Amino acid sequence: MIWLIGSKGMLGKELSLLLERERLNFIGTDKEIDITNKNVLSKFAQEQTNIKWIINCAAYTAVDKAEDDIELCRLLNEEGAANIALISREINAVMIHISTDYVFNGKGNSPYTEEKETDPIGVYGLTKRDGELKVLKENTQSYIIRTAWLYGEYGNNFVHTMLRLFKEKETISVVNDQKGSPTWAYDLARVVIEFIKQSNGGKKIPFGIYHYTNEGAITWYDFAKEIYKQAKETGLVTKNCEIKPCTSAEFQAKVTRPAYSVLDKKKIMGILGIYIPLWNDSLRNVIRKLAE
Repeated sequence: MIWLIGSKGMLGKELSLLLERERLNFIGTDKEIDITNKNVLSKFAQEQTNIKWIINCAAYTAVDKAEDDIELCRLLNEEGAANIALISREINAVMIHISTDYVFNGKGNSPYTEEKETDPIGVYGLTKRDGELKVLKENTQSYIIRTAWLYGEYGNNFVHTMLRLFKEKETISVVNDQKGSPTWAYDLARVVIEFIKQSNGGKKIPFGIYHYTNEGAITWYDFAKEIYKQAKETGLVTKNCEIKPCTSAEFQAKVTRPAYSVLDKKKIMGILGIYIPLWNDSLRNVIRKLAE
């Protein structure tokens, strides 16, 4: 049995559909189970039958709001993650925890490896980094998967925002001084399930931290231009919209975004033996689905 926590979010929805398709026995929960309450988590876990895996997709992800909402962000990203790890250890389940590129300061210029020292900027990054540490402390049988620039068919994300703006505006400005790798939630969900399937098949996958994003490194401006190009090609967007590059400084924000968010994926590719799609190929799949 797999327990999927945060099943109604962007990644959780993709995982739910994939788990069903793969005919893997799972139960999904969302906000109805309070991850900040150990007793609630423990009671739910004890009521289930033979949970062997817990996937945690629950998190506080509003980067700017986190600066004013420190306690709730900390409760969800640190204490909630620690509670889930503690419960998973108590029932002898393996935990898969989703984390972020925001654990790094974004001042690098080459892809971050899993061994690179963390140095988060802002409350969100700090709580996610501390959440990682608590997960690994509470349950050594844990996989932490850091990802970046996640988008998908479901939920609020950059692709949906851009598509809406293309239809509403004649001109938009998008930052051109932050570089990263757009990552389709479906591709990440496939990798999460790969950990489970390969482990269940007898493969020894070392516990610890892994990086996963789609291949390629671009700016948000580049990403917006490609979304527009593909949306026009499929008829998802029909009106013209000019996309202009701008700097991060031109957007008022409470916290500085990492300027460089590219993650090194050699470890996960080598251990799982997976192929990682290019970001624009995966985007084409999402645009096609939305157009249909």
